[in-house]
Amino acid sequence: MNGRPGGRGRRIVLWRHGQTAWNVERRFQGTTDIELTGTGVAQARRAARLLAALRPDAIVASDLQRAVATAAELASVTGLEVSHHAELRETYAGEWQGLTHDEIADRFGEQYAAWKRGEPVRRGGGELETEVADRAAPVVLSHADKLPDGGTLVVVSHGGTIRTTIGRLLGLEARSWEALGGLTNCCWSVLGEGARGWRLQEHNAGTLPEAVLGDDD
Repeated sequence: MNGRPGGRGRRIVLWRHGQTAWNVERRFQGTTDIELTGTGVAQARRAARLLAALRPDAIVASDLQRAVATAAELASVTGLEVSHHAELRETYAGEWQGLTHDEIADRFGEQYAAWKRGEPVRRGGGELETEVADRAAPVVLSHADKLPDGGTLVVVSHGGTIRTTIGRLLGLEARSWEALGGLTNCCWSVLGEGARGWRLQEHNAGTLPEAVLGDDD
């Protein structure tokens, strides 16, 4: 799923939603529809002002309200419409959803430990990470394909979905996706398209991307 040979200079900004109460409580959200806190709205507003400077051509988002509200802040300063997709939702985690990490470790100890080791696990009977990538990455690529050369797409989604999508677009093996690490609320990662496909340019950033100056640019 890498970019086309030769590249078109496109850019994909994958932006995690703002803070929710369940984030603060360290509750596993998954597909549960939790709204932003006041802090989360402020985070989205600040980040939107920065991301607007990238002059995005399109915005797509998960249809869960924490992503919808985050995307709305960027839409309000750019004038762009937001295209919402259920495929960009967070990983469905079944019985884990609504539980704190401590509660999950207590009730699903073996499964939780396997997940932390990076093994393919249906958390709480839910989705595999590869299944999340199967649904999310094609949506991202289909919208990226509509960009003009040099265009920018902003994808407003969730930490787990963003990580799996990045892994898929970079062509990494699924067992390596965890190496990408998590995203802070309202931070983003940037994929740039070059001659050999998509390349990770920024990860878990909260400031505007800067050009790489050196031998590896």
